Order: sequence, then C-alpha cells, then structure tokens
Amino acid sequence: MLKQGTENRSQMEFFCIDQFVPKKHLLRKIDKAVNFDHIYEMVEELYSPDNGRPSCDPVVLFKMVIIQHLYGIPSLRRTVEEIDMNVAYRWFLGYTMSDKLPHFATISYNFLHRFTEQTIEEVFHWVLDEIAAHHMLSPEAVFIDGTHIKASANMKKRIKREIPVAAKKYEELLMEEINEDRENHGKKQFTDDKNDTSKTKNVTESTTDPDCGVFNKGEHKKQFAYEAHTACDKNGYIMDVEVTPGNVHDSVAFEEYYDRLTESFPQIEYVVMDAGYKTPAVAKKVIDSGRIPVLPYKRTNGKEGCFKPYDYVYDEYYDCVICPNNEVLKYSTTNREGYKEYKSCPKICEKCPELAKCTQSRNHQKTVLKHIWSDYMEQTEDIRHTTGMRELYDKRKETIERCFADAKEKHGMRYTLVRGLSQVTKWVRLKFAAMNIKKYALHTA
Repeated sequence: MLKQGTENRSQMEFFCIDQFVPKKHLLRKIDKAVNFDHIYEMVEELYSPDNGRPSCDPVVLFKMVIIQHLYGIPSLRRTVEEIDMNVAYRWFLGYTMSDKLPHFATISYNFLHRFTEQTIEEVFHWVLDEIAAHHMLSPEAVFIDGTHIKASANMKKRIKREIPVAAKKYEELLMEEINEDRENHGKKQFTDDKNDTSKTKNVTESTTDPDCGVFNKGEHKKQFAYEAHTACDKNGYIMDVEVTPGNVHDSVAFEEYYDRLTESFPQIEYVVMDAGYKTPAVAKKVIDSGRIPVLPYKRTNGKEGCFKPYDYVYDEYYDCVICPNNEVLKYSTTNREGYKEYKSCPKICEKCPELAKCTQSRNHQKTVLKHIWSDYMEQTEDIRHTTGMRELYDKRKETIERCFADAKEKHGMRYTLVRGLSQVTKWVRLKFAAMNIKKYALHTA
C-alpha cells in the first residue's frame, strides 16, 4: 500500500508548454499588458547589423532581468538556474523546455557594458509612458522620500579620506540675497575671494566600493549603503529615482532630482515630503516653481527647561526680535550661511530674572538666528494647516512607504550585489520598472 507503483522519471512525452502555465499567472498578465517589442527600437543602435556573431535577443535579456527583480532573486546566476527549471519562466521568454538559455555571464556583460544608464532610463520611462497612456498615472500629487540599500562592501575594509565639500546648487542665489540684505543694512558685501571654496571634510570610504557611503541612523547597524531618492504617485507607480551614496542627506540631493521630475511631469501640483526635506532651500524651490509643498510638523530644537525658538517673536516692521521678557534683540549682521543674527544688550540681560532659561553665554548676550528664506518656511506651516493637507500627507504610508516595503520584502532591495554608483542606479531603475510593470499588469487585468 505504501509502495510507489511505477518510476516515470525517464518517461518521454509530448506536451504543450502553454497548458502548464496557470491562466491567472502574473507573467501571463504581464505578457498581455506589455508589448516588449519596443525594446528593439531602444537598443537598435547598440547592435551591429552586419558584423560579429549572432547576438542574444535583447528582449529575452530584459525579460530575464525583469524575472529576477519581480521575484527578488539575488543574482543573475541564480536567476538562470530558476528559469531553467520553471515552466512559467520559459513560457514568458518564449522558450521550450529543451531550448538552451543564455549564459548568466552573457546577461551580466550586456547590462555592464552594452546597456548604458541612458538605455535603462529609456526603458524605465517607456514603462511609465505605457501606464500614462492608459490613464493609470496620477501625477497631480507626488510623494517623495528616500530609502537606504546595503552596499556590497565590508565596514572593515575602509580608509579615511579628505574630500572637498560639494557646493549646493542654490548657494550662488543664496549669496546674492545675503549680499543684498547686508547692503540694505549698511554692511559690506561678501566678496568671492573671501568665500572659502577650498572647504574640505573627512569621510570614511570603502576600499571595495568607493562610491557608497556610511549610513548610521537610529538603531540601524553602521554600514556602507546607497540611498534611492524616490517619487511616486497616489497609485504607487514609481515616477523617478535618483541614487546617491548613503551619506548624502535627502535635502542635498533634492534640487537636481526635483528639476528632472518636474520637467518630465509638469502637471504636478502637490509635493508631499517628510521632515527630512523641511529646509528653507527646499521650501523656496517648490513654492517658487508654482507648486505646493506638503510637509509635516517638525519639533523645534532647544534645551529642556529653556525657552523654545518660537518664544522669540520677530517684528517685521522694526526688523527686530522680542524676547519672552519683552526686551528687544537688534539686528547685528547676516552671516555666510544666510542667517540674520539678532543680539540682545548684555547689560539688560544680566539683570533678567529668567537669564538661565534664555542663554548660558559668558557675556550674558542672547543671539537669535533667522534665515533670510524663513518666510517660505512660514508658508509651509500655513499650508500644513490648510484643509485636506493632513489627509494628503497621511497617504505617504499607502504610497511611497508601501513602495519601499514591497521593494525590500518582495523584490530583494534590502541589499545589492552590484558595485559602483552607475551600476547600482541601473539595478534600482530596473527593479522599480519591474514593480511598475507588475502593478500595471494587475490593474489592467
């Protein structure tokens, strides 16, 4: 009763591969929704029509990589092994069970040398165009955030390096407004020769992958990582991504990334971001472009038991600051960072009964800083209290946070095995393109 009747391992039979793929299989839905023949047009210039050996079908190569990212397979070698045994994967590629698959090294070489960053970007935007053509993209409100990806680098293999501090794009505009403000107050302008362009900083660099950066946030383990600055719409479609080293702050990478995003999608009205983007430069950039920044409440800094920054009231008419004890802090100067400095009178402050709650300076002088773009920050606070903005911000957990969760839990984006900023950028774009294809296929089905 417990003995197997017959051994059929060596049995030969004829069958149709299409019959073994379930009717509701994801790859069937993708094959029906997306016409991959458009890839031929994108890569046509990368192939020679007359010379060389017959090449592998580029559509097959892209489909194999899409399978890798759809199912979170960590490496191309493992992907080829899985496709070799899986009937549905072979059906998706158009291969029979006896057809020989391309070697994994062939796929790796093509995506390393032949298919450039521009090619991958064209594929990514082609997928978005297909989604937009079927009216499934909603770019009126865009949700922006960043997530870290563990790099293929050991923390023990590192060196210390001194590198120049990268100049921010808005610094030239900021300096113009600083000099204008100083001139209005009778101060000398900052000249270019006094501007320190040789400022450097010490960073920890990996000897394995020099392009990544050290990431250490909260209870996370200190590690080398990359960061994917990502934007999506309210339906969860990834609209664009910018990959940087893991030690680049969200607000630093924002400007160039935002320009590219708004150029591709000029119909954007609301830009929803977390507290990491709540800086005067980001607020000015979004508001001046005619769009509405939706930002959360950010707790003010300050020592416990001392007055909070909002206890010092700015008087716009007299251009001064009123302290909690109703004393005046007069304008002193505007520094190179763009902050106006308002200082109190030490003779008055030393007699104040609440001096300990105000300042611990030796000369009993309180200094209050106010950024010259602080008006934009006040506008963001007004927007935050506008009807509907709270509900729009709450959608982050259903959109961009959900995209990151799916990418890491289902599609293997917690860490990367590729090295170099260019290769990681292509890897991330292909992963997000696969996620967009999956969502699009499920929606159309």
